[in-house]
Amino acid sequence: MDRFIDDLPPMDLMRSEKMMFVQLIIPVESAQRAVSYLGELGLLQFRDLNSDKSPFQRTFVNQVKRCGEMSRKLRFFKEQINKAGLQSSVHPVSGPDLDLEELEIQLAEHEHELIETNSNSEKLRQTYNELLEFKMVLQKAGGFLVSSNGHAVAEETELSENVYSMNDYADTASLLEQDIRAGPSNQSGLRFISGIICKSKVLRFERMLFRATRGNMLFNQAPADEEIMDPVEKTIFVVFFSGEQARTKILKICEAFGANCYPVSEDLTKQRQIIREVLSRLSELEATLDAGIRHRNKALTSIGFHLTKWMNMVRREKAVYDTLNMLNFDVTKKCLVGEGWCPIFAKAQEVLQRATFDSNSQVGTIFHVMDSMESPPTYFRTNRFTNAFQEIVDAYGVARYQEANPAVYAVITFPFLFAVMFGDWGHGICLLLGALVLIAQERKLSNQKLGSFMEMLFGGRYVLLLMSLFSIYCGLIYNEFFSVPFHIFGGSAYRCRDTTCSDAYTAGLVKYREPYPFGVDPSWRGSRSELPFLNSLKMKMSILLGVTQMNLGIILSYFDARFFGSSLDIRYQFVPQLIFLNSLFGYLSLLIIIKWCTGSQADLYHILLLLLATVAVPWMLFPKPFILRKLHTERFQGRTYGILGTSEMDLEVEPDSARQHHEDFNFSEIFVHQMIHSIEFVLGAVSNTASYLRLWALSLAHSELSTVFYEKVLLLAWGYDNLVIRLVGLAVFAFATAFILLMMETLSAFLHALRLHWVEFQNKFYHGDGYKFRPFSFALINDEED
Repeated sequence: MDRFIDDLPPMDLMRSEKMMFVQLIIPVESAQRAVSYLGELGLLQFRDLNSDKSPFQRTFVNQVKRCGEMSRKLRFFKEQINKAGLQSSVHPVSGPDLDLEELEIQLAEHEHELIETNSNSEKLRQTYNELLEFKMVLQKAGGFLVSSNGHAVAEETELSENVYSMNDYADTASLLEQDIRAGPSNQSGLRFISGIICKSKVLRFERMLFRATRGNMLFNQAPADEEIMDPVEKTIFVVFFSGEQARTKILKICEAFGANCYPVSEDLTKQRQIIREVLSRLSELEATLDAGIRHRNKALTSIGFHLTKWMNMVRREKAVYDTLNMLNFDVTKKCLVGEGWCPIFAKAQEVLQRATFDSNSQVGTIFHVMDSMESPPTYFRTNRFTNAFQEIVDAYGVARYQEANPAVYAVITFPFLFAVMFGDWGHGICLLLGALVLIAQERKLSNQKLGSFMEMLFGGRYVLLLMSLFSIYCGLIYNEFFSVPFHIFGGSAYRCRDTTCSDAYTAGLVKYREPYPFGVDPSWRGSRSELPFLNSLKMKMSILLGVTQMNLGIILSYFDARFFGSSLDIRYQFVPQLIFLNSLFGYLSLLIIIKWCTGSQADLYHILLLLLATVAVPWMLFPKPFILRKLHTERFQGRTYGILGTSEMDLEVEPDSARQHHEDFNFSEIFVHQMIHSIEFVLGAVSNTASYLRLWALSLAHSELSTVFYEKVLLLAWGYDNLVIRLVGLAVFAFATAFILLMMETLSAFLHALRLHWVEFQNKFYHGDGYKFRPFSFALINDEED
C-alpha cells in the first residue's frame, strides 16, 4: 500500500512548492541590474539582513530619497492633469529609454515650468478678479450716486475722498491719481466709500458700521451680477458718511472684514472713461489667461503621454534600491551579500548570469544554496481559476510548508455545499448569467479600478460560476424552479385515488409506476407529506455529507503524517480518530443508507462500536506524550556534558540548533497539549456533525421563502383581473427574488459554507500557521500601487 501511494504522481496544489534557502554574493557594479532582473523574474524573497539599522543608516538611502522625490513630482503632475480635466495615457508610450539621472533632470524642468506657469496664471487671475470687481463697483455704485444726487448729495464731493486699495494694477491707479489731484478736497461735505464684500458678511458688516458711526451713515448694497473666479458670492456696497473720523473708522472696519474698496468718481464722464479702460484691460487679460491655459494644457498633455511609463520606472527603481538596502555591503570585497528563499524551479542563476553579462562585470554573481533551521515560506502556483479558492483558504491561515492544501478539495466541495443550501435551478441560472457577464468582461474589468464590492465580486467570478452550476444541479435534484416543480424527466410515479383528486391532500396519492428517474418527484409538492418527506431527505443528506467531509479531513491528516514521516501521528492520532468518528457517526450514516436501500431499520453491532469509540479516547490521549518522553530520554541519556567542538562563532550562527530544541522538551506542556487536542476532537465530532445540519436548515428556509414569494405575492396578484395589480405583484416578486433570494440568501449560504470548511473540515488536519511567500516582484508592486 505504501509503495502504491509513493508511486502516485504528485498532485498540483496539493503541496506547496519546494523552496531552497540561497545566498547571493553580487559585485557592486552589477548589483542594481541583478536585483532588477530578479524583480522581473519575481521568484526570490529576500531576507532583511539590516533589520537592526534604521532606514537612514542603510547604504542606498540617498537613491531611495531621490526616487521618493521623483515620485512626489510625478504625483504632482498627475494631480495637475486631473485638475485640468485631461487624460493621461494608461498604456506606456514607447520611446527612448532614459536612465534615472536623465529622468530626474527632465522632471525637475517640467516641475519648474508648471510651478512658474501656475504662479503667473494665479497672479493674472487675481488681477482679472480685481478688475471685474472694479467694473461691477463702478456700474452699481454709479447708480447709487445718481439716486443720491436727487437727495441733496453735494456735487463738490471729490474723488480724493474715496479709497483705492487695489493691487497689481498700476495703470489704472495712475489714471485715478491724476483724477484725485485734479480738484480740492471738501472736508465738510457728505462723503462715500464703495467696495465689494462676501455676501455672508454683509449683515455683520452693516451692523458694525452702524455702531461705529452711531447711526450717522447710509448703507446701500446690491448683489454682484457677474460671476467672479471665486466660489464665494459677493455683494457691492456704498457707505455714505460725514467727517474724517468716521472715514478712518469705516476704512478699518473694511480692512477687518476683508472688503475690497474701489474709488468711484461722481463725474459720469470720468466713470465712463474708467469703465472703458477697465473693459479693455479685462479683454486683454482674458486673452492672456486663455493663452496661458493652452500653453499649460499642452505641457501637461506631453507629460501625460509618458506619465505611466515614468511612474512605473521610478516605482521599480525605488523597489530595487529598497531591496538593495536589505543586503549587506562588504566594503573590503566591494560586493553585496544577500539571503533569501526561492522555489527550486526558479531559474535565478540564468538571470544572474545575464545581469553580469549585460553590466560588463568582470566578476560573476555567486549563487549558493544553504541549509536553514527556519521554516520555508509557503508558495502555491495558482491561476485565475484556482486563485480565489486559495484566497478563501488563506483567509483562515496560510498553510504550513508542504502541508496538505485544502484548496484542492475546496474547488469542488465549497460550491457544492453552497448549492446544497441554495438549490434552485431558476436562481442558479440567474447567478450563472451574472458569472458569465463577469467572465466575458474579464479583460476590460481587470484594467479598471472597481469599488470594494465589485472588486470582491470580480475576484470571485469563477467561484460564482461553480456555485451557480452546482445550484442548478441541486435545484434539479430538489426539482425547484423559483419553488415551482416541473416534470422534466418524465411523468410522476404517483396519481390521485380518484379522478377528481378531491382527496389528494387528505388521503394522499398512490404509486402506480417506477420512481421518478432523477430528483424529487414533482407530485410531492402540495401533498400532505411534502414537508416531512423533504425534511427527512435533507436532514439525512446533511449528515451523510458532513460525515464524508470530516472523514476526508482525517484521511488528509494521515497523508500529512506520512509525508512528514511522523509514525506516531498515524498510530496514535489518525487511527483512533478514524475509529471514534466512524464508530458513532459513520455507523449512523450506514444505517441511513441501509434504510434508504432496503426500507427497513437495521440494528447491527452498536454495542461493539460504542466500546471501540470509548477505547479510542485514551488511545488518543495517553500513548503519544509518554512515547515522546521516552524517545527524548533515550536520545539524550547521559549527555550532561557540553557540546564539544563548537566555537563561539558556531553558536552565534546557529542559535536555534536542533540540540537546543530537544533540550527544551517539557513533558507537562506536551501532555496538556495532547489532552486539549483529544478533548477538542471528541467534543468536535459531535458538534461538527450537528453543525452540518445547517445544510438542511438553510435549504429548507430558501425553499420556503421562494414558495412564499411565489404563492403569496405572484399568484395572489395574478388572481386579480387588473393589469396594475398584476404589474405591482410582478415587481414585488422580482424585487424579493433579486434582493432577498439572490443577494441575502447567496451571502448567507456563502458564509455558512465558509464556516463548514474553516471549522468542521480544516480543523481535522490543517494547521495554517505558515507564512506566505512574498517575492520581490515588479508585477506585485504594480498591483499593490493600483
